Amino acid sequence: MQLSGFDLQQDHFRLFGLPRSFAIDATQLDQHYRALQAQVHPDKSAHLSEAEQRLAMQHSTQVNEAYQTLRKPLARARYLLSLQGVDTQEETNTAMPLDFLMEQMEWREAVAEARDVEVLDELEARLHRETRELETQLAGKIDADKNYADAAGLVRKLRFMEKLAEEIHSAYDEIDN
Repeated sequence: MQLSGFDLQQDHFRLFGLPRSFAIDATQLDQHYRALQAQVHPDKSAHLSEAEQRLAMQHSTQVNEAYQTLRKPLARARYLLSLQGVDTQEETNTAMPLDFLMEQMEWREAVAEARDVEVLDELEARLHRETRELETQLAGKIDADKNYADAAGLVRKLRFMEKLAEEIHSAYDEIDN
C-alpha cells in the first residue's frame, strides 16, 4: 500500500481486508496489521517532507486504532453496531434482566470474599467461560440474525463482565500486597 492510496475514511474492516462481521480471523487480522504497519510506520517516512511525515503518522495511528478496535471482541461489537447506526447505550441504559443483575451481585460478593489466589483463579476461569458464551451469542445476533437491538443488550452485559474482570484483577493485586 502506498501512502497516496491510503484512505483515512475507510472502515476498519475494509482497511484490513476483512468482512464486516463479529467473527473474524484473528490470524489474518494480525498478518494484515503487520503488513500495513510495515508500509505506514513513521520510520518509513523519515526521508519525506514534514507534511508527508504527518500524513504517515496519521496513517500509522489509524492502523493502530483500527487494530486495537478489531482485536478486542467488545470493542469490535461496539464498532460494528456503530456502523449500523446503533448506540449501545452503555452509559445511559443500565436496565438488565433481574437474573443477570442477581448473578452480578453474587459475582461481586464472591470476589470480595476471595482470600486466596486459587479462589480468584476459579472465578476468573468461570468468568472467561461465561464471557466467551456471551461473545458466541453476540456473533449470532450480529452476523447471522442481524438483530442489532439484542446485540446492543449483549454488549451491555459484556461491559458488566469486563468490569467484573477488572475487579478480579484488583483482588489479585490486594492479595499480592
